[in-house]
Amino acid sequence: MLRIGLFLLTNLAIVALAGITLNLLGVNSILQSNGADLNLSALLVFCFVFGMAGALVSLFISKWMAKRFTGTQIITQPRNEQERWLLDTVADLSAKAGIKMPEVGVFPAEQSNAFATGWNKNDALVAVSAGLLHRFSRDEVRAVLGHEIGHVANGDMVTLALIQGVVNTFVMFFARIIGHTVDRVVFKTERGLGIGYYIVTFVAEIILGFFAAMIVAWFSRRREYRADQAGASLADRHSMISALARLKAESGLENQMPSTMSAFGITGGKASLASLLASHPPLDERIRALQSS
Repeated sequence: MLRIGLFLLTNLAIVALAGITLNLLGVNSILQSNGADLNLSALLVFCFVFGMAGALVSLFISKWMAKRFTGTQIITQPRNEQERWLLDTVADLSAKAGIKMPEVGVFPAEQSNAFATGWNKNDALVAVSAGLLHRFSRDEVRAVLGHEIGHVANGDMVTLALIQGVVNTFVMFFARIIGHTVDRVVFKTERGLGIGYYIVTFVAEIILGFFAAMIVAWFSRRREYRADQAGASLADRHSMISALARLKAESGLENQMPSTMSAFGITGGKASLASLLASHPPLDERIRALQSS
């Protein structure tokens, strides 16, 4: 029920934001005044507003989503020595990275994992799984936290949101051009937008979205190497390599990170289409990159 409510609220926010912006810009139709040809300028603005709105709304509510999708419990007052160590470690690493202390939390998953999210580097959330805290050494946990704080300091969440927004824009733009063309040539619609336009646009968005996801995944994989380097720098290289090796040893465990948060984790689980759609590079490659740097 909570997930459905979040979905509805997110979409309402996107529609409201996009509608207000489109009205302010005077964009009322994607067709020319003759009712037949596409108004490409209006169409591009339309797609940009909707594409960026979805990405930005998701970015601004990312902490809220993360807490509820993962069941993360924020540590405000440490209840034990482990929680105090966790807060002190994040505070130390954040100071080294030159960012404001993020919120710190623990989420109830047996799989060793961690994630960072937030709309800017001075208003972020860093969380680790209970399984990681139980099985990793403190040096390894510190390295994982350094990796996640590296994501925050590098502005990875903002960068990925902007990339996703741009990709959304062009997927919507070209899908509608394809839909309009097929509607005119095949379905022989002379004025307005016929049923062929909507059907073809929907199919084209799915196909183009598949290829767009590869682009976003490629950027996501690139940022993982940078975050590994940050973990090695903020903590130490040996501990970062050791943490990745331990993650590899545990890779047979079922991934309990929700799919909506996997791109922000220390390990992204199994990719459904080999490496092209994987949000994280193979752990072996990440270990080799650290060993050779």
